[in-house]
Amino acid sequence: MLSTLTQALPHDDTEESSGVVLQLVSFQLGCEVFAIDILVVQEIIRLVEITHVPNAPHYVEGVVNLRGKVIPIINLRARFGLPSTEHTKETRIVVVEVAQVILGFIVDSVEEVLRLPEEGIEPMPHTGRGGAEECHRGVGRVNGRLVMLLDLELLFGMGTSG
Repeated sequence: MLSTLTQALPHDDTEESSGVVLQLVSFQLGCEVFAIDILVVQEIIRLVEITHVPNAPHYVEGVVNLRGKVIPIINLRARFGLPSTEHTKETRIVVVEVAQVILGFIVDSVEEVLRLPEEGIEPMPHTGRGGAEECHRGVGRVNGRLVMLLDLELLFGMGTSG
């Protein structure tokens, strides 16, 4: 499935260094670009009908049946406290495996597969009140823009990353 993903998305032209180069799937929420490690991505699908779950946290959109497996769907806009928007033809569900749990999260659009040298990632600046730095691995610069790298285990409350 990952080979299909990498074929379907254009690759970034960031020059590689002699160190470790991360491959990241980038996506957009509003005007901001976020990225996650490609190794946790199982697939990217179009928005499908979501069954709502009563008494779920405000950011849990519901569940979907993905080839016979029921998986929770997180509204990432709600999780980050961003205003909701209408879904478009670009809206996608990114299906990931985090701490041996398969779940999906809704993004405004999927951008591309980025290659980013690990030494090019800077720590997330302290924003006060224990905010963004709690669920971000850091910030990278790609083609003159900032890309926020998410730590999905921290974001979804599944422990700490290694």
